Amino acid sequence: MAENVAVNGSRRLSPQEIADILRERISNGDLKAGDRLPTQAELADEFGVERGTVRQALRALQDDGLLSNVSKGSPPRIAEPPAPGPGEPQPTMVALAPRLRDAFAEEHVHIDVVCHTAETLMVALGEPVRQIHEGSIRPKSIAVRILVPSRKINLAFPVLVEGRGDDDQVHQRWLSMRNAQVQVLQHNLQALRSTHGIDVHVTFRALPLTPPIKMYVLNGEEVLLGYYVLTEREEEYQNQTLEMYDSLGSQSLLFSFLKRAGHRDAAFVEESQKWFDALWETITTDLTLS
Repeated sequence: MAENVAVNGSRRLSPQEIADILRERISNGDLKAGDRLPTQAELADEFGVERGTVRQALRALQDDGLLSNVSKGSPPRIAEPPAPGPGEPQPTMVALAPRLRDAFAEEHVHIDVVCHTAETLMVALGEPVRQIHEGSIRPKSIAVRILVPSRKINLAFPVLVEGRGDDDQVHQRWLSMRNAQVQVLQHNLQALRSTHGIDVHVTFRALPLTPPIKMYVLNGEEVLLGYYVLTEREEEYQNQTLEMYDSLGSQSLLFSFLKRAGHRDAAFVEESQKWFDALWETITTDLTLS
């Protein structure tokens, strides 16, 4: 293919090359978010090309999401870099609080949770509860259903590295944590009934199994799913060092599935809700805290 040749004999830049030059200026900070580009005429003069070539370069940048306000007669601006969306996997402690805050901004809040303990949920709920106390959000009703392992089962994890003993302190440690977190979570949410007149229902059920995943279903519109990844670690408990296989749930990456995102995600959200409802209504039992 013959190269484009300028009137003075030098090679003309292609639309792709112009787009690449402008990309580099954006990436190195010469052009910042919100800055206006020069006009098409000015760019055509700078690069020694026709305006049609400049327009093709700008369309390429627009398709890449690097330009905003692209219209005839008005130079476009450099677009703001996209913030990490709900689909970006992030550690539970980072991802959960803002998603719960958005969920609690609805008039009627419905949260379903499968977890190993309620520790991360308890911490993450601090943000929407704080906003309710400040008055920035005010749901009319809050319904939270939580599934945690039963105290009666032999947990798959955490477990001692050397195996289960007659006096299993790993299980005792987990049970005391689970009970304390459940009680604090229940108290913090139910207090909203007396302080703000919100119709609050918090219910727990016990699973006859150790869930290998953690899952949050938010208002039937979004599912956050994370895997419990096991590791060997030590923990001090009652003046003893326990060597155990356990998972740090707060570090599990949460993957988001949004009902509005399309057929695949919508189906996943719907099936996750069905899965939770089936567990809740069949093999789970009333939670015993003692």
